[in-house]
Amino acid sequence: MAILFLFIVFFVTISIGVPIGFAIGGATLLTFMIYSEMPTIVVAQFSVTGLDSFPMMAIPFFILAGAIMGAGGVAKRLIDAAIGFIGFITGGLGAVVAVASMFFAAISGSALATVSAIGGFMIPEMTKKGYDVGYSAALTACAGTIGVIIPPSIPLVIYGVCTQTSIGDLFLAGIIPGILIGVGIMIANYFVCKKQGYGANEKPQPLKLSLKRLWEAKWAVLTPVIILGGIYAGIFTPTEASVVAVVYSAVISLFVYREMSFRMLYKTIVSTAVVNGITSFLLGLSSAFAAYLSLENVPKMLLNALLGVTDNKFLLLLLINIALLLIGCVVDNIPATIILSPILLPVAVSLGLTPVQFGLILTVNLTIGLVTPPYGCNLFVAAAVANIKMEVMLRKLWPFLVALFAVLMLITYVPGVTTFILG
Repeated sequence: MAILFLFIVFFVTISIGVPIGFAIGGATLLTFMIYSEMPTIVVAQFSVTGLDSFPMMAIPFFILAGAIMGAGGVAKRLIDAAIGFIGFITGGLGAVVAVASMFFAAISGSALATVSAIGGFMIPEMTKKGYDVGYSAALTACAGTIGVIIPPSIPLVIYGVCTQTSIGDLFLAGIIPGILIGVGIMIANYFVCKKQGYGANEKPQPLKLSLKRLWEAKWAVLTPVIILGGIYAGIFTPTEASVVAVVYSAVISLFVYREMSFRMLYKTIVSTAVVNGITSFLLGLSSAFAAYLSLENVPKMLLNALLGVTDNKFLLLLLINIALLLIGCVVDNIPATIILSPILLPVAVSLGLTPVQFGLILTVNLTIGLVTPPYGCNLFVAAAVANIKMEVMLRKLWPFLVALFAVLMLITYVPGVTTFILG
């Protein structure tokens, strides 16, 4: 009854428009008051201990690095370089969105930052070249999902902290799935554009100009090399890498590209602090929510319930995927990761999955929720950037959702997609 009450209060408060952090905290507090003999101060204690983690410090720094790079001209140079080499093919600008999103994802670790930075440049450009504005926005929203798969991924950091899984291994395992999502989106874009005639008559740029733009983007392209290379060479930890990313991005934006002033840097730091405050609030209360579920032995109950339905590994994984996709439609990926990872990981391990593989399955599932109504944060951001109603985008989403589902199935049923790069 306690667990049922917890989830009923949680989903009812979300459905009436209560911010998700307050919904999580309120549901947890009420459940403790009614069904537990422990003092309610335990909720605050769980919230604080959930944030008391050195690896968790990487989150605000990666958010700040992405914000600085977005405001400092990095996204524009990545786009210019991509246009030079693939902008002339059928649907070339759509392919540019996917490629630029992959590179920017390796800087920001955030889906929303990727959609905002890439969409701000590319949606107007695609519209000007004759692409349907709803299609351009839908493509950008779906490409933005790469932002939380390719390292440094903020949800993977959170999963690693919650499950005591190596963040370095999770980062490595996220590279191939992130690339596959980008390739899948490019393939879907090609067939749609072939049918609709988008970008069919673009002329290739001179090779000299393309190489010049690639050279100008070298500092942006080097960012993931420095971050990931430093981690896997043992020079610094993922948390220390986040600080290196901030310093590097600030130096590049202020003194190399010179598109950011110190006043802009200050505003970027302030806005990041606000975002981090919201994120920390969610993280803390989600930790309390997850702790209560663990106290009530929910992971074991869930495992027994699933095994009671079927013992077929294929069907069990399919059920888990369906459940995660549905949850991702209504719950943000950060609190969902904190709440669900300790519950579902024992189930996944019992099915023969490694913690790293399950981390990618969980993250990709919840990431798809960013482009599916009613939650769909990426959709809201893309609609705002394109200045259109979200309904205009919905009919254009299905080719990219098919690509995302195909990659999800590969990750789920072909372990090598996530594990072979680990050796």
